[in-house]
Formats: sequence, C-alpha cells, structure tokens
Amino acid sequence: MTDRAGTPAEPDPPAPEDGASGGTAAGDAAGAPEGPGPGAPGKRRRHWLRWTALGVSVVLLGAAGAGWWFYRKLDGNITTDTTAADELRRYEKERPPASSTAARNILLIGSDTRSGEGNERYGRDKGTERSDTVILLHLAAGKGSATAVSLPRDLMVTVPSCREPDGSRTREQFAQFNLAYEVGGTACTIRTVEKLTGTRIDHHMVIDFQGFKKMVDAVDGVEVCLKEPVDDPDAHLKLPAGRQTLHGEQALGFVRARKSLGNGSDTERMDRQQQFLGALVNKVQSNGVLLNPTRLYPVLDAATKSITTDAGLDSLRDLYDLARSMRAIPTERVQFLTVPRRPYTYNANRDELVQPAASQLFEQLREDRPVVVTPGEKDEERRSDAEASPSPAPTPTFTGRNAAEGICS
Repeated sequence: MTDRAGTPAEPDPPAPEDGASGGTAAGDAAGAPEGPGPGAPGKRRRHWLRWTALGVSVVLLGAAGAGWWFYRKLDGNITTDTTAADELRRYEKERPPASSTAARNILLIGSDTRSGEGNERYGRDKGTERSDTVILLHLAAGKGSATAVSLPRDLMVTVPSCREPDGSRTREQFAQFNLAYEVGGTACTIRTVEKLTGTRIDHHMVIDFQGFKKMVDAVDGVEVCLKEPVDDPDAHLKLPAGRQTLHGEQALGFVRARKSLGNGSDTERMDRQQQFLGALVNKVQSNGVLLNPTRLYPVLDAATKSITTDAGLDSLRDLYDLARSMRAIPTERVQFLTVPRRPYTYNANRDELVQPAASQLFEQLREDRPVVVTPGEKDEERRSDAEASPSPAPTPTFTGRNAAEGICS
C-alpha cells in the first residue's frame, strides 16, 4: 500500500501497551519534541557528569591551594643565618678547599641559650650562649653512609680571632671548644672546627632547647631504657627505672643530664646523646612517620621552626632533599662516634685529641673514605689511649655505634 504512486506508506505506529497513554496524530502534529524527554536517563547522566567534573575541579584546586599554603608556611618557618656567611667570606683564603666529590659536611650545633620562649626555665639569660652539643655530620657521596662525629665542648683547641656581636674582635687563644660559640657564634665555631679538622664545612644548623623538645614530640617520643631511676633537678628529670618513652621535656633532660646518669662525665653524656639521636633517626625513618601525612606535617613543622641554617639549606626543598638522602641510607650505615680524645694533660676536667687517631679520622672524612665504627667498652675504659687509637688495618676502626643498634640494646 502506498500514499501515492511510487512512495511507500508510513507503517502504522505500534499500539500502546496496556496502561500507557496513547498518542494521537493531532498531538504529534502539535510539535511534541523528538527524542527523549527532560527526565530521560541519558540527559540525567550528562547532567551528573558535569557536576561531578566541577566538584572534582573544586577539590583539586582546594587541595592545591592547601598544599601551597602548607608549603609556604613550612618554608617561612626557617630562619636564615646570613651573618655567619658574611663573616666566613672574610676568611675564605684560610678555609679548607671544598670537597671535589658530592660529599657534604654539615655542622650541627645545639645551643644552650636561655633566651627565647620557654628556655628561661633552664637558667638566667646572661646575654651569651655556648654550644652545648656540636656534631660534624659527614654525608658520603653516593648517599651510602652518614657519619656523625661528636666534638666535646671541653676539648682544648685553638680558637681563632673572631668577631663579637658588638663588632670588636677577640684574640686567637687556646681554650675549651665551646668558647668559640660564646664569643663569635656560628662563624667562629665553623672556623674553629675547620682549623681543627682540616675539613670544609658546607652547611650548618643551630637548634635550641625548645626546638629539640618539639622535634621529639612531633614523632610521639623516643623509647629509652634505664637501669636505675633518675632524679636530677638540674636537668629537670625524674624517671623510674626500665623501658619507657620520653617526650619533649623528659627527652631534653635525658640528653642534658650529667651528674645523675653514669659517672657524671661529659664523655658518657655524649654517648647517651648519640644513642638517643640514633633512636630518633630510626623513628623518623619509619614508615609510620614519613609515609603518613598527618604525622609527617608536625615533624616538618617542628623541624622548620626549630632550626637556624645557612642560605644553602634555608628552604623546604633543601631540607626535603637532605631528609630524602638520609632516608636512603640504611640505619646500620648511620654511624655515631666521638673524636678520639683523653683527659687534658694539665687539667683532667678538659679533653685533648689523641694522635694519630684523630688525624686519621679527619683524613677519612676529608677524602670521603669509609669510617668504620665498632661497639666500645664502658666509659671508664673508653677514656684510655688504647680506646682512642684506631686499628692498624688499612681502613681504621673507631669506637662508636650505629642507628640500627637501638638505645635499649
């Protein structure tokens, strides 16, 4: 059947199903829209996808904005020390040459300043400060090892002529090591270390009491083991015997205590500081901190607020690169030792270097050669000449420990 010659007729529309409304030719002719209506599934799906895309864009922009805000905040926390760099430039000709390798030497200085919020409880601020702890950290080229060498604050050394805060200059003098920081700050300490070791200091970091406490709190404390209870009012420390986790204030007391732990020597205190720092490295390297943003941010916040550093390490990127290189080093290759020393000949309360052991250690660092450490004896035996002497092997061996040992081992 056709409408007209040669043109097939339109097929009759199917009959509506039961219960459905039937259309009419008049209704169709009235201009009813073709295709699915406003509530059709295809249109609803496109509508939903548009809103989803918009929502994702807002979330991504918000996350990027928050990330940038956190980055700027952490980056702004860092205090840059330009004074030291200006002073060191005056003495560039007398400084050791920079390493020809990718190795880096960083001087870590723990200041005993009583100025600043919260530090006044440790004593009256006399307007001066000394280096309570100084560690020369050597990061080997290739990131295969890290060696932290403690320099005793009572070590007798030659302190060069240094610029004091008021602009005057001191005379060169033979004195205990921590005098350098008191009279000339960071620059004087760096020059003293370079003169002592023949090693170029590439970077430095200074941290005070409050900064140390915040770092420990940021990792939820560090575990220690005590053979006997401790009650030391000077160090603000009172602890029972046994295994326990120390937080900020207790941790600071633990690394500062001298009279109430061991035999009261600064030597044993340095050993305790090395043990604690090893445990802290272990804690920071754990996945529970580095891979957990909610735990990592407080650590970064505490670290960036805690330090004063040179311009080469004063950005979050610089510190992140440093932390990443440290994380790549196995804990058994993160080593701690004290420079070979013994009681000073003219004053048993001071120290002097033991030679040739000390010179051999400094040469290993300068040449970026391996420094091998082995567990030592008790402190009383450790202060003898025999302890401080390296082995006669081609690679000298020194008394120390590594971060994998743990403070409770």
